Amino acid sequence: MSATALQLPSSASAPRYFALVPCAGVGERAGLDMPKQYARIGRRSMVAHTLATLLQVTRLQATLVVLAPGDTGFSAHAPGFHGERAWVACCGGATRAASVARGLAELEARGAQAYDWVLVHDAARCLLRAAWVDRLIDACSGDAVGGLLALPVADTLKQASAGRAQQTLDRSEKWAAQTPQMFRLGLLQSALAQVGDSVTDEASAVEALGHAPLLVRGELENFKITWPQELALAERLLRTRDAETIV
Repeated sequence: MSATALQLPSSASAPRYFALVPCAGVGERAGLDMPKQYARIGRRSMVAHTLATLLQVTRLQATLVVLAPGDTGFSAHAPGFHGERAWVACCGGATRAASVARGLAELEARGAQAYDWVLVHDAARCLLRAAWVDRLIDACSGDAVGGLLALPVADTLKQASAGRAQQTLDRSEKWAAQTPQMFRLGLLQSALAQVGDSVTDEASAVEALGHAPLLVRGELENFKITWPQELALAERLLRTRDAETIV
């Protein structure tokens, strides 16, 4: 399916914006005794920080959180996520791609159209700011494909073998993908249906259809918490933000 096939029909209303947060993983690499999205960072859980920011983005029609079937911990860890724009579905799959695909189907069941925009965001990127989401929407809303927040790679890249550097890779034109990643619902459904559950982000699925997503410059703070030491870093950064707010 081409991206142009999903452009707004002249007889339809303007496309809407929805956020989708896959939240069905267990986060084994974080070394916790709970799903990492429920780990506490400062005064809130990781996912609560993420969702509080998304609720600040006024152009989002709703934010859908995709939980694992049988998840009973979410409401306790995200007590502030409620209201007409706060949606939850216990339909997650075994992989991120499966959870996103099921989340798209849930959005469709709730009235989202193929030409509406969906911004998929990692629950573990809990330092997100509303201004960065608005930046992505501004950049992509007129684009035929959509795009994602990303950062140019600054570090020297090494090709490794058995724990040793074998060669240095050219880092020019290399970007590190972040989220949100913003695509029209119908295009993203088609892309995920074609590539299956192996992809680790939405942009790679769209690329597999032959499209070139727009790269929108993100921020260093928008990192994904994966390892235990990153939890401590996120907490220090949040304390700095709180201090700035008080001042």
